[in-house]
Amino acid sequence: MIKKSSSTSITQPEFKAFIRIIGRGQRAGGTLTQTQAYQAMGMLINNEITPEQKGAFLMLLRVREETAEELAGFIQAFREVNNPHLAALPIDIDLGCYAGKRRHLPWFLLAVIAIAQAGKKVFLHGTHEPDSNRLYLKDVLPQLGISVAKNTLEATLQLERVGFSYMDLGDINPQLDAMIQLRSQFGLRSCANTLARMLNASHAPCSLQGVFHRDVDRKHSRSAVLVNQQTPNENNKILCFRGEGGEVEYNPERDVTLHLAQGDVESTVDVPASLSHWVTKPRTLDVSQLVSVWQENEINEYATHAIIGSLSLMYLLIDNISLAEAQIKAQQCWQARNKNWPFSVSTQDDASIFDTSGKHQAH
Repeated sequence: MIKKSSSTSITQPEFKAFIRIIGRGQRAGGTLTQTQAYQAMGMLINNEITPEQKGAFLMLLRVREETAEELAGFIQAFREVNNPHLAALPIDIDLGCYAGKRRHLPWFLLAVIAIAQAGKKVFLHGTHEPDSNRLYLKDVLPQLGISVAKNTLEATLQLERVGFSYMDLGDINPQLDAMIQLRSQFGLRSCANTLARMLNASHAPCSLQGVFHRDVDRKHSRSAVLVNQQTPNENNKILCFRGEGGEVEYNPERDVTLHLAQGDVESTVDVPASLSHWVTKPRTLDVSQLVSVWQENEINEYATHAIIGSLSLMYLLIDNISLAEAQIKAQQCWQARNKNWPFSVSTQDDASIFDTSGKHQAH
């Protein structure tokens, strides 16, 4: 938990000062400094405020939108209450998978399996958000014969065996997961979804982050620099981009700008669409197609471009190479994979069909 010395302690009644800063309207309202944001979120995490204060604080931020400085302070507070054992895991790249899919299958998962076969260690984390009607990774994995790790021991064994592991946010940072689940009461998302993507739960040197809305990628990059200035680490790198559906997946139908932050240096890389045409959204998502494409029993142009594109982003970040070099390595990695599906899939599971025509809540 966040520790506060007696000389700098903030008592519960003072939390209203933070609400006053952000809630006084368009003209009089202000924003929190990084330090104030850290203090405020620490009080929220430690349950030092009332439920009414929590709701008011989170929804005022939702309406106004958080600044990079506020997000930096918030993420510093939440990182202090991560599962401490995760820091010992030998991870190359951390992926926060919080958007869920509704138009396409999570093809980036095949990129993860392929790069893990090539020797990179990948840690994934996510949750199931209430009322969103999306296909989440934690629901997909069991249908593919892939276990969800419940603790760091299980994650360690998975990393040794297959090179990647997925843990639920509830087992990593229950306070942050509880904040995401408040959507069932608010009917709206809070900044918790952004913070979960930025969490880098495994303390990996590289963090890949996907977002949905325009300009949020810039905010992620700026927040990473601000956090790195507080805890200098030149080897800490993040790559944030507008992924398919907001997930950590390259969308081959659209040009995309990658926003990178290493230490206190920000840069961008423009990546053109690799498909020259639009692909019709499938009416249903059949999870078993992931296995078919992996085994080359099915040829899917969109999937192949999404997988290789996602692989190239991982290589660009991990190996610190150019986009052209990363694209070559991605092609080689995908072609060199062992095409035997490495997991045991139950043939009796009929829950793998996801209807894409239903109502889906926006991000």
